Amino acid sequence: MTTATPQRLYLLPFGITILPRPTTPLVMSSGCYLVQLSDGRNILIDTGLPAEYTHAVGTPPTENEKSMFQNLADLNLTPADIDTVICTHFDIDHAGNNDAFPHAELIVQRSHYELARSGHERFADGRAHWDHPDLRYRLIDGDTELLPGLTLLETSGHTLGHQSVLLHLPNTGNILLAIDAVSFGSQFTIDRTASPVEDLEQVLASTRKLIDIAEREKVALVIFHHDGKQWQTLKTAPAFYD
Repeated sequence: MTTATPQRLYLLPFGITILPRPTTPLVMSSGCYLVQLSDGRNILIDTGLPAEYTHAVGTPPTENEKSMFQNLADLNLTPADIDTVICTHFDIDHAGNNDAFPHAELIVQRSHYELARSGHERFADGRAHWDHPDLRYRLIDGDTELLPGLTLLETSGHTLGHQSVLLHLPNTGNILLAIDAVSFGSQFTIDRTASPVEDLEQVLASTRKLIDIAEREKVALVIFHHDGKQWQTLKTAPAFYD
C-alpha cells in the first residue's frame, strides 16, 4: 500500500454546451479530473470523448471546447505522464480515450466491466477505445480505498458499477466527485428523479449514499459532473484545489 497522498486536484473542462429549454436553458459541462500525489505520480479520472466523435445534427455548439489531450498539454503533461486512470464508467464521453493509456493501470468496478464486455449496446460506440487489447485493467468490487485520501465509491444507477470519488486534500479538505451518479446539483436530493436509461431504485440509493457521505465526512465541495452553472464557479485548470 502506497503512503502517497493527494496534493492537488485539477478540473479539466471540455467546454460548456447550452441546451435550449421551454423555460430556463440547460447549461451542461463535461470534463475530466487530474489528481497529483505527494510522490509526483498522476491519476486521471476519466478520459473524455474520442477525436472522431461528432456532435449530433442540431446539437448546440460547445463553447471553449478543449480535449483531454489539450488540457494535459496546458499542464505540460502527456498521456505518458499518467500512472493510473480511474474509469468511472464506459459511456463514450467518459472513456473515449482510454486507449491512449496502455502504460497505465486502469481501475474500474468489476460489475461495470463485465456488463460492458457482455456486449451491452450502450457502450458499443466506444468499445474500440475502452476494450483495446493493450489496456491493463484492475477490477475492484465496491467501495475501495485506492490510497490514503482517495476512495472509490460504488454508485450504481446511472449504470451498473458506476463509481464516484472521495478525495482529501491538505488545505481544501474533502471533495466529492459525484460524476454521473448525480450530474446536477439540483439532483442532490432524496426526492430526485432518474432518466429513462437509469435504474431509479439504484439512483436513489446512490444519491442517499453520497448525501450521507457528504454530511459524515464534512465534505467541503461536491462537484456535479454535468452542472455547467456550477463549473462556471469552480477553479479549472491551470488553477487547482490543494
